[in-house]
Parts: sequence; C-alpha cells; structure tokens
Amino acid sequence: MQTEEMRLDGNAAAGTLREVFARDVTAALARCSGCGATGPIGALLDYGHAMGVVLRCPSCDTAVLRIARTPGWIRVDAAGMAFLMIPENLTVT
Repeated sequence: MQTEEMRLDGNAAAGTLREVFARDVTAALARCSGCGATGPIGALLDYGHAMGVVLRCPSCDTAVLRIARTPGWIRVDAAGMAFLMIPENLTVT
C-alpha cells in the first residue's frame, strides 16, 4: 500500500482526538522544553487571569502551556512542552 493510499485528512482522527482531550490532564506528565523537568500538569505553577491561563515550570519558569479564551475560540500554545503523556485510565466523569 502506498503512502498516498493511507493518507486521510485530520477528520479521520476525530475519535482519537476526542478520547485524548476528554480527560483530566492534571495527572498527565509533561516535559518542560526549557529545562527537561518532567512532572504532572497539576504541579505546574498557574498564572491565571481573565483571558486565560499560563502554566509555568516550577524548576525554570518556562511557560509550558498557555490557554487563552478569545471570542469564539480557545487557543492553546504548548510550545513549552516537549511531550505530554496522558494515563489511559483517567477520564472525565
């Protein structure tokens, strides 16, 4: 099978994306792209304000995750995160 035959658009991943994002990610492990520290999202330092949230690494103060609310959108910037590991057995109830 050729690569072109296996290629679909992002809508084909809708089920997986729903499964990944419908979880309590505070227990998920994130690695800081600034210093390499790995720990649960819930251990990051929360600098929240009316427009959104900035979660910073407690070791080096890198902005690991930024979430902003704008009219009609939720914007997520995870540039400070090298990876995110979400436990499969934790779901939102």
